[in-house]
Amino acid sequence: MEFDRRRMLEASGIAALATLAGCSSDSESTTPTPATLSKPAAEMSYEEWTSAQSSATIEVDRHNLEVSYLEAGSGPLLVLLHGIPTSSYIWRNVVDPLLESYRVVVPDMVGYGNSAMQDGFDRSLRAQEQVVEGLRTEFGAETISYVGHDLGGGVGLRYAVHNPETVNQLVLSDAVSYDSWPVEAIANLGIPANIQSMSVSEVQTFLNGVFRQTLVSDTPDQSFIDAMIAPWDSEQGVLSLSRDAIATNTNHTTEIDPGEITADTLLLWGANDQAQPISYGEQLEEDIEEATLTPVEDASHWVMQDQPETYRDELVAFLTS
Repeated sequence: MEFDRRRMLEASGIAALATLAGCSSDSESTTPTPATLSKPAAEMSYEEWTSAQSSATIEVDRHNLEVSYLEAGSGPLLVLLHGIPTSSYIWRNVVDPLLESYRVVVPDMVGYGNSAMQDGFDRSLRAQEQVVEGLRTEFGAETISYVGHDLGGGVGLRYAVHNPETVNQLVLSDAVSYDSWPVEAIANLGIPANIQSMSVSEVQTFLNGVFRQTLVSDTPDQSFIDAMIAPWDSEQGVLSLSRDAIATNTNHTTEIDPGEITADTLLLWGANDQAQPISYGEQLEEDIEEATLTPVEDASHWVMQDQPETYRDELVAFLTS
């Protein structure tokens, strides 16, 4: 499955300009106006999702990087951030019931999806944290609610520790934490000699196998897997994936103290996760004063794909309580 990434970015740029055009020229604010989706997010194909994305330029370590995101709804700002090797599309089954209560922004991390992929910038949790702050500023929000999975959960840990006055609600799902990461299969992709020895098709085959082996279903949704591996279907994508993988730095979670988090926190975790075992969720529950651990049964690391209805119901109940 191949996608014209440049065309998608150009389209998203046009969408962004159209959105901004709706703002009054007399206003000093450049905050984007709320967007609506042409169809429910849960019904969108990957191509439809990417076509619906907008984009913003966010400064990270003095690099101006393009960040693509899906945005819809109205109300307080809610950011949902994915992990590796996925993209914002992993949240498609979660978005719709949140739109009545929140302005939902679902970005592709830099180095992922339709966001900047060129070589020469940091993709670590530390850098992604700057992207979250840049998006908060872009949308003119004083506070945010935050949902993160995998690496996105690690970003949320750091952001909530460093910005306790900014994060109202925090949801961490199968999040990297403490010294739980990186996992060997991903870390090996970050070694330049390893990735240089693999063709694009070999990387696609490898990632396809990773998802098929780790999703709970005996007959996993191939369209979902195709969407997850689509951003890596080019030489640039493969190189970016390698840079993403080598940026998985254990120090970025061992250097922080989760006990400093003050936000109401839900730990919504796949009970059968082998990559980020629920024991780390249990440790986070002990360390974060306002945290509750909710296991999702019959779910692995890809918890929102394995059990979408249970995950969505628990998430909505927490965020709207």
